[in-house]
Order: sequence, then C-alpha cells, then structure tokens
Amino acid sequence: MTATTTAAGLRAGIIPVTPFQQNCTLLWDEATKAGAVVDPGGDLEMIEGAIRELGLRIEKILITHGHIDHAGGADELREKLGVEIEGPHPADRFLLDSLEKQGASYGIPARKVTPDRWLEEGDTVTVAGHTFEILHCPGHSPGSVVFVNKPQKFMLAGDVVFAGSIGRTDFPYGDHDALITAIKTKLFPLGDDFAFICGHGPTSTIGAERRSNPFLR
Repeated sequence: MTATTTAAGLRAGIIPVTPFQQNCTLLWDEATKAGAVVDPGGDLEMIEGAIRELGLRIEKILITHGHIDHAGGADELREKLGVEIEGPHPADRFLLDSLEKQGASYGIPARKVTPDRWLEEGDTVTVAGHTFEILHCPGHSPGSVVFVNKPQKFMLAGDVVFAGSIGRTDFPYGDHDALITAIKTKLFPLGDDFAFICGHGPTSTIGAERRSNPFLR
C-alpha cells in the first residue's frame, strides 16, 4: 500500500495493481475497521494481503467503471470475501460483460461481472457508516461514476479526472465533450478544497485542477 489519507475517522489506502498501475483503494473506518475495496482490477493477493495487514472487515466492493484495470478482479474478490458489488452505472454493462476479452488482450486474468447493485445519479452508498453520493460522469466510459463524500470533502474519481489530466476519450464509445461537461458542471461546484483519489497517479484537489489542469482551464 503506497499512500494513505485520513479524514474524520475515514481512511484510505492506495494499492497500485495490474500493469496499468491502477489505484485500487481500500476505504475503512479507523474505529470499527469496517470498509470497502474500490476498483479491484487485479493482483488480488496484494489486495488481500493489505486487508489482512490492516485487520479490515470488508463490507462491499465498489466499481467506478467497467475497464479491465478497475474491474477485472471484482468477481473473484466478491467470491472470496462473500460481499456484494455496487457500481458502476448500467451504461457500462457492455464493458463488464467483456472483461474476459479485455483481459485476454492485455494478459490480465479477468472474469465478466454483474454488480449486485447498479448505481444511478443521485444514489448513495455507505462505507462503514460514511455516506457517498453518486455522480454519473460519462465520457471516459458511458457508465463512469464518482463517489462523493461531502461532509469530509473527499471523492473517488476513477478515471474521470487526474492530477493534471483527464480520462482518455479515444475509445469508440468515448465522448470528450461529455467528460469535460461532467467535470465542470458536477465536480467543480463541489469546491476547491475537495480532495480526490483518481484511478492512476497522485491524489489532487478540485482547486488544483481548476487552476492548472491544461484540459480544464
């Protein structure tokens, strides 16, 4: 686990997984040790090792979108942990259905996965008693969602926005204009002091990206 952040009892640890170095995130409450795994793309032995090391009781798996590096290990981890999967938006069903094919293309073992609960704009999910609101932010993929915790000014952005960049939109189903619109109309209004973990690379804040992200200025 390469980084941790703390906010009012909710902690997050980042585990880079797969050859894409995707930020699989562990979220947990420090007092109860209850938590969730976000975007288990693969390398499950690393994820399970971190769970054991921290003594966590995983309640659920959350998925931001249907790409192999974010969801490739979700079905197997669900089976191992005996928990449910929540997310992404149902517009990414075709990607989750094709995970085995995606994995074969990149040499990453994967299973297709159907979430126990699809997420829509305005839904909420809870992690160890902490509530996250769902924002549907298409563009990188049609069903990308962002998990937003307003009381702690923290969000899990998946591949919607990065430190200094944005999610790729050069896929056949990508939509650059939709992605920029989602970031500017849904994420920017949250406030400059909102911190986020993204799908790859370092963490950032809304303010830093508003000021210096070349795709968003």
